[in-house]
Amino acid sequence: MAVRDPAAPLRREWHRFTPAERLARWALGLVCVAALVWAVRAIDIIPEFLADAPEQMADLLVRMWPPDLAHYYPAVHVALIETLHIATLGTILSFFLAVPVALMAARNICRVKALNLLAQLILVSSRSVNSLVWALIFVAVFGPGPAAGTMAIACRSVGFVGKLLAEALEETAPGPQEALRAAGAPWGHIMAKGIWPQVQPAFWGIALFRWDINVRESAVLGLVGAGGIGVVLDDAINFFQWERVATVLLAVLAVVVVAEVVVTRIRARLI
Repeated sequence: MAVRDPAAPLRREWHRFTPAERLARWALGLVCVAALVWAVRAIDIIPEFLADAPEQMADLLVRMWPPDLAHYYPAVHVALIETLHIATLGTILSFFLAVPVALMAARNICRVKALNLLAQLILVSSRSVNSLVWALIFVAVFGPGPAAGTMAIACRSVGFVGKLLAEALEETAPGPQEALRAAGAPWGHIMAKGIWPQVQPAFWGIALFRWDINVRESAVLGLVGAGGIGVVLDDAINFFQWERVATVLLAVLAVVVVAEVVVTRIRARLI
């Protein structure tokens, strides 16, 4: 009878992936490389322009320095305030539109599958269209101006706000709701006392986070005529006033940094 070698398992060669997994990883890598090559060929990159890009960028930066700070008031200042108004009003309007959709999308709140699917369709549709595209649509409806920008920000934000609120609603503990329902509380009291205290931190966090994003997005809506500081930036670029372009960019950067600090501090106090 042959004696089994106890050290045989230690000398066995181990592999992290099976042959099928290694083949799948190799095929995935090949697909990624092929997609990259296809994309580079499709966008028609001109090598001469790439070689000249550093020199052109350096020349542009030289033209932008020093910034024309005298141009800040009143043109840039007024446009900057308008941008903040667009972001704020768009965020508030988006919550009025998103909360009912979020309630329909949350499966523990609305148990009608058709309404769940309809709400998901609305949320996906909102997120799938970029804010600039929404701005182009509303510029055609309302004409150029901040009204189009406000509606574009609102419609773009509905999908983001509604999805996160629906997820927060679905993660609520069912105990308080069941207790209130067993006590005969109406639907409004169940929402106010059983659900709202649980989703309140998420609600304010989503509101602050989305407003912070909307400040950034509303800064470029003026490039398509939807009001805000983008209009001033577009005019400065079209007239090759690069010192004024630098002033506008610095103003946008300052507002974004201040908004980030404010949102972070408010969120730390509320949540």
